[in-house]
Amino acid sequence: MCTRNSRLERIVDDGSARLVPDRRGALDDGSIEQPADRLGVTSRHLRRLFGKHLGASPLAVAHTQRLHFAKRLIDETDLPMNRICAAAGYGSLRRFNDAFQNTYGRAPRELRKRRENRMAVSSVLSVRLPWRNPYDWDGIAAFLAGRATPGVELVQGDSYLRTIAIDGQVGVIECRADEARNCLLLSVHGVATQSLLPLVQRVREMFDLDAPVNDISAVLATDPMLAALLSARPGIHVPGAWDGFELTVRAILGQQVSVKAATTLAGRIARRYGDVAVIPATLGPLDLDRTFPTPQKLARAQFRDLGIVTSRADTIRRVAQAVCNGSLVFDNAQQPDEFCRALTAIKGIGDWTAQYVAMRALKHPDAFPASDLGLLQAIGVSGASGTKILRSRAEAWRPWRAYAALLLWSSLSNSGG
Repeated sequence: MCTRNSRLERIVDDGSARLVPDRRGALDDGSIEQPADRLGVTSRHLRRLFGKHLGASPLAVAHTQRLHFAKRLIDETDLPMNRICAAAGYGSLRRFNDAFQNTYGRAPRELRKRRENRMAVSSVLSVRLPWRNPYDWDGIAAFLAGRATPGVELVQGDSYLRTIAIDGQVGVIECRADEARNCLLLSVHGVATQSLLPLVQRVREMFDLDAPVNDISAVLATDPMLAALLSARPGIHVPGAWDGFELTVRAILGQQVSVKAATTLAGRIARRYGDVAVIPATLGPLDLDRTFPTPQKLARAQFRDLGIVTSRADTIRRVAQAVCNGSLVFDNAQQPDEFCRALTAIKGIGDWTAQYVAMRALKHPDAFPASDLGLLQAIGVSGASGTKILRSRAEAWRPWRAYAALLLWSSLSNSGG
């Protein structure tokens, strides 16, 4: 079990963006009290961690992140400067211009003038999101394809698409691999530029683009079985989730049924309770027409005639009510153990579900559903004694047990929640 301080140090060292409270300018006033409070530490301690691991203050890191994002939009799109300013979380164009000039030594418009290859003006915004090599895009796409909620998600050819609701708007994201450039190409349809920065960060987490693959492989390769699996599938990543509540509903549906059956049930829920999504004309005809229903919708849902057993329906309602009243939050800055305790306190949620959700929604790299039948099958054990054996063996895989689970699931078919 990791302590709060050790987890904080790993978060700061691996990805400082996760400490920016809403990734839309909450640190512009120079205060770090909000993120410190979310993490359960003093602002002084948070400053010390940033200084130790990044050599810069939280405010400086946040501003650098926004400027880098703005530079990508200038380089890769024809968005006007006022919209880029808003997308990067700056409250005024003057402040944005001053920050850009101080960092890059030229004004934003000068950078755009120097760009050689301009993109055509389009209502579709595309941004390249670099990944760390090696990156197993085929593995990620296959995992998501098997679990894509009908009407909400779609894996088509080499692209993953889904409907999203963000900041009161409904749109579609389209993601495909650009392996020649070692990046994910994200195309955003129907979403305002003000929502781009948090949207991009959610997509990075969803596709696990910042995973330290070399560190992970160095630990897991000490196990002969995992070493063989890594050799066959280098660049293992843990697929995240667009929305923690949506994933939890999907995990509840997956309790003691096949992946295919759970996916069918999730589609029925979306069809009945999800809002109709109007697909932008830029995408053409697609089998996408719903957003996944909100906790407010499912807190009172009856789930009649959907093929969902009563106990599962009751559990989904209880989880939705917990989200609505604030007793359950999907904030990856919180301690994973605290999250799992809150989730398992809900009747109908066990350790398997909590660990699976922590793995994918909270992006906790050491989450591990040790009782999973697929994991037990992969190492040739079963039952309670098998779970004990697996837990013991998995101690050597810390702090990357979530990645070990993905490797073991990859050796099977129709497994993994």
